[in-house]
Amino acid sequence: MKTCQKCPSSFELLPQGNFIRKELGIPEPTLCPQCRNIRRMTWRNDRTFYHAKSALSGKPMISMYPTDTPYTVYLQSEWYDQNKWNPFDYGRDFDFSRPFFEQFHELQLAVPRMNLDIVNCENSDYCNYCGDDKNCYLDIAGESNEDCYYNLFVKYSKNVVDCTFIYNSERCYESINCYHCYNVYYAQYCQNTSDSAFVYDLIGCKNCLFSNGLRNKEYYIFNEPHTKEEFEKKKSELLNGSYKILKHAIELWKKRLIERGVFRNSYQVNCENSSGNNLKNCKNVQFGFNVTDAEDSQFLYDVLDAKNCSDLNYSLYKPELSYELISTLNMTHSAFNMASHFCHDVFYSDQCNHSKHLFGCAGLTRQEYCILNKKYSKEDYYNLKSKILNHMKATGEWGEFFPSQFSPFGYNETVAHEYHPLTKANATERGFKWMDDLEIKNYKGPAQTLPDNIADVTSEKIKEVIVCEGSQKPFRVIEQELRFYKEMNLPLPRRSPQQRHLDRMKLRTARSLCNRNCQSCHAQIQTTYTPDRPEKVVCEHCYLKNIY
Repeated sequence: MKTCQKCPSSFELLPQGNFIRKELGIPEPTLCPQCRNIRRMTWRNDRTFYHAKSALSGKPMISMYPTDTPYTVYLQSEWYDQNKWNPFDYGRDFDFSRPFFEQFHELQLAVPRMNLDIVNCENSDYCNYCGDDKNCYLDIAGESNEDCYYNLFVKYSKNVVDCTFIYNSERCYESINCYHCYNVYYAQYCQNTSDSAFVYDLIGCKNCLFSNGLRNKEYYIFNEPHTKEEFEKKKSELLNGSYKILKHAIELWKKRLIERGVFRNSYQVNCENSSGNNLKNCKNVQFGFNVTDAEDSQFLYDVLDAKNCSDLNYSLYKPELSYELISTLNMTHSAFNMASHFCHDVFYSDQCNHSKHLFGCAGLTRQEYCILNKKYSKEDYYNLKSKILNHMKATGEWGEFFPSQFSPFGYNETVAHEYHPLTKANATERGFKWMDDLEIKNYKGPAQTLPDNIADVTSEKIKEVIVCEGSQKPFRVIEQELRFYKEMNLPLPRRSPQQRHLDRMKLRTARSLCNRNCQSCHAQIQTTYTPDRPEKVVCEHCYLKNIY
């Protein structure tokens, strides 16, 4: 057992992590898994946006960096056009009299950064960490989506609004962890399900209301069969465009789910020898959360297709033999990188793409054998890299991710704050930065009275400011969002997009495991449901017995 130098808590080194670190030549970690995870997440700002201007052209842009940032920020399309700027202009020699992180931070301040991390997106300016999106708005970590708004980690979907972790789906609203679903509202953990609302853990179902734990059923209400006519009558009464009726239905559904629902200790689909939650097609994955198609890995958070990896966040496209990455694609034999894609043998680098054999670089594309953005021969590269590693071992930097105090963002701007919220006092006490100007002041204008029914809402009405009933912050509804509500016969929301995101976060369990007893057979189980939660949590055996 080791003691974390940050918390300090005790933690165990798992065999798979030891193997990965040995292959990469990395020393044992000094921080526990949770502190390592938080440190990485302080470098990712998903959804805090600012109006700014490109430092290259002066063009207005939406940026994840504020106007007074000390970083050089270019419009994303300009950043990719490296005929307009040269990352080697910022290259420098390594200074062995100073720490590595201090020198790398200076390089980061100088080398231009993208305003938003989006690739091949069309009409999707308010999105971040997305690829191949079309006509999307505030779609975060999305991929190949169309007409999707206010989502997190939605992939290959269309007309999906206010959803989290949705895959290959269409016409979904306020749903979480669903695969191949169509026309579902307020759904969670559903697969191949359609035309249903207020449902949990359905597979192969359609036309269901207020139901959970069903398989291949149709026309069910409150887990009981009904005629088609009875079902359609009930559905038309519930989803008639009225906010009051919808709000009552949501409260009824939450109450019923706690009273009647059965929750499996770990949501896994086709997994072997794995622990964590929201795992699909995984083998030998320990402490994985929202992970698909991975094997022989540990401490993965929002990761796809990983093999022999440890401590990864938001890393996709077959990462392999890699350690401590965040916001990356297809990184192999690499460690301590962020926002870098399709690279091999790259260490301590930021926003580098299609490159190999880099150390401490920023903004390079299709390069090799570079250190601090300066190019070397192969022999000189490895000689200098070896000396730098010895220097970093002496300073205690080798094997550590980038320090949080060098992050461009305040703690409250990052995903770290979403998963591990802190007060300003607690954050600064722990050495994190804080963005004081982040909070929007409470709205001082007249209170907005919204029509109860969506049928009574006009395009002129949405131009007015709406005051969030939760945070008291102002927000507006966009035109394409209104079209979605009218098509789906849903009332206008009374809560802001950010508040709705936080509401969905509360519906999900924490990304940590605890021990408790199955509430059916009393066997000890490992789960993300803490003992103080009200849900009935059972082991896999009892869950399957209850479902089938």
